Parts: sequence; structure tokens; C-alpha cells
Amino acid sequence: MRKILIATALTSLMGTTAMAETIGATIARFDDNFLTVMRNGMVEHAEAIDGVTIQVEDAADDVAKQLDQINNFIASGVDAIIVNPVDTSATQAMSDAAEAAGVPLVYINRQPVNLDTLPDNQAMVASNEVESGTLSAIEACKLLRAAGLGVVGAKGYIIMGQLSNQAAIQRTKDVDDVVGMDMCNFITIVDRQTSEWSRDKAQDLMANWISSGEDFDVVFANNDESAIGSIQAMKAAGISMEDVVVVGVDATQDALVAMQAGELDATVFQDAFGQGSGSVDAALALSRGEDVPRKVWIPFKLVTPANMGDFLDKN
Repeated sequence: MRKILIATALTSLMGTTAMAETIGATIARFDDNFLTVMRNGMVEHAEAIDGVTIQVEDAADDVAKQLDQINNFIASGVDAIIVNPVDTSATQAMSDAAEAAGVPLVYINRQPVNLDTLPDNQAMVASNEVESGTLSAIEACKLLRAAGLGVVGAKGYIIMGQLSNQAAIQRTKDVDDVVGMDMCNFITIVDRQTSEWSRDKAQDLMANWISSGEDFDVVFANNDESAIGSIQAMKAAGISMEDVVVVGVDATQDALVAMQAGELDATVFQDAFGQGSGSVDAALALSRGEDVPRKVWIPFKLVTPANMGDFLDKN
């Protein structure tokens, strides 16, 4: 039976000296600001532990390539594997491959579809996405009510992440749940489309919405890159950012710059670096036969102009 541990207890491994251990890690894509911070946290933490080496591969948003990387790690005899899945609905095959080889596996940042049936030597280190979209959507609702739109009504758009990703699905559901609450049901969602987490695609998407001539008051973005892309499109169209509430998720440094400029109203801090280091600790603990909870949660925190100074230089 798994012992109930708290995530912070895993950090005790940092000072552990042991025989040489190797971790193989596959990241969904390298060309992503948030995942880069997460990867840096993973690498820096592993390199700070005596006897531990880590090999990190770019899956380039290719599910088949990622599974090949996992099989290659297994063949090379790594002690543990860390996976930031390209497609969270395709993780069963990854778990099966690692389990068959007896190699511990840790999912990071993205919740695998088979989370509740992971074998004892597999776990997930992530943040609870029910919190992320909910925190940002409630803050947007409060800001709209404060602007008087709770009486006359408000219209908005949802910019979704990759639809193959559990985080995008959950964050969008979070917005729908908040809009369904009595205090926020004055908000009407005009449209929702995916930007695939991309700033450029979000900018193009928002430009198309603007060209439709539909009035809107709020943009709920599944991530900060999409929020920034929408802001760029609105600014290019001459829309004052004082007239639109924009919220995102991740609290990236670019997002905080946009917040300082009065363009982004709220985001949610997801500790990318902490997830990276936590995944290394979990992987090493599992490889040493130690008990690790199946779900290691790294808390989300709401970020607004009032407290954004606390989060500068963190992601």
C-alpha cells in the first residue's frame, strides 16, 4: 500500500549520495517557454545530486517518437524515466512498456489518462488543473462584476490549448463551470477554439474573431502564450486593453511583463521549475524502491497586479 507523503518530503533526496543512477526524460516539445523552465528545473536538480545523470530528449510533439524514446531508454538500461506526454490519452502504452521492463516511470506536468491505474512504480508530478482554470476564471468574473457588467452582461472567448492534452480540456471545463455559477452566469461564451498553446496561432485566432465584428469583454486563455497572442492581436486592431479582461495560466515571465504593462489582468502560477525538480526526486525515490504517492501535486497560485512581484524570475 502506498504511504501518504507530501511532495516536499521528496526534496530530501537532494543530499543523498548513492551509486551512479541514470534518468531518461522525454519532453513533449522543446520550443515551449513553460516546458523549457520545467526542463531546466529537471536538469539543474539532477546535476546537483551526486552520482545522478539525466538524458533529456525532445519528442517534437510526436506520440510515436516519444514512445520510441521511452523504449530506447529502457533498452539503454536507465534507472527511471520521466515523461512529459505529447498526448495524455496515449499514455497507457508508455506505462505498459515501462512496467513490462520493470523501469519506474514518472509523468510530469500533464495528467495521463491512466493515472488512477498506474502500477506501484509509476507516479505523476503536476499541478491540479481544476485549480488553474477555476482561479483565473473566477478572477475574471470578479473584474467584470466590478466594471458593472454583472448587470448588463458580458461576452467572451475561450482560447483552448491542444485538445489532445488533459490540461486544455480541464481548464476549459473550469471556465464553463465558473460561468455556470450564479455569480458569473452573466457571461456568455461567444466562441471557443484551440491555439494549440501557441502565441502566434492565438494571435491569428483573435484577429479572426475581431474581424467578425462581435463585441466582447473577456478572453479566457488556457495558457499565457495564448493570452499574449490575443493581446497582440487586440493591440494591433486598436482595442484598448482597459476595455477587455484577459486571463491566462502559467505566470511566465513574458506574462508578468504584460501584466506590468496593464495588458494581462490575471494568470495562475504553475511552478514549472518545481515540477521539474520534483519529478527527478520522485523518479529517484521509485528507482530506490521507496514509496511515492501516485499523485504529487504542486499547488497553483493566483497572480494579479497586486502580488505579481512575488513571482518575478520564477518561471
